[in-house]
Amino acid sequence: MVNNNGALKLQIISTGGTIEKTYDEYDGSLANKTTQLEKRILSRLRLPNCNWEVTPILSKDSLYFDDEDRELVVKTIEEKLTADNVGAILVVHGTDTMVKTADFVRLKVICPKVPIIFTGAMKPMGFDDSDAFQNVTESFLAARVCSPGGIYIVFHGRIFTVPFVQKNREKGTFEEVK
Repeated sequence: MVNNNGALKLQIISTGGTIEKTYDEYDGSLANKTTQLEKRILSRLRLPNCNWEVTPILSKDSLYFDDEDRELVVKTIEEKLTADNVGAILVVHGTDTMVKTADFVRLKVICPKVPIIFTGAMKPMGFDDSDAFQNVTESFLAARVCSPGGIYIVFHGRIFTVPFVQKNREKGTFEEVK
């Protein structure tokens, strides 16, 4: 385990997914429009030794992701790896194809110097029972303890190493592949 209690610079890449869906009270729909991470989650955190930069690249339900979208995620990660003092990369992603994108990144990004963490939510932020705040907060802690060079999924109090993870739709969470 890495012991990193110093300053942390986190690069956050937003791709959409359930975590980023917003409710339109006029037509009753849920849709990906623009990132709400800073307004609804990050502004509420007390992290005096952490700086972050949010880069929205997609506002898309992950069910509609294709390899072109995954290449964009890889390209953005590679760009963020060159940022000064980057301590970790967090990718906010839809849960339906998060494992597929994370594994795509694992195969394409060679020897990242920092941990790359994926997270999302089963229910959109802003809903009373959303897991968005929990998963993002846990990802910040994981950024401090996960080993550099690894690709991880952080969800519901657990850290999974990619590719040994899968979504369990019945339980509404992720689990280790055995």
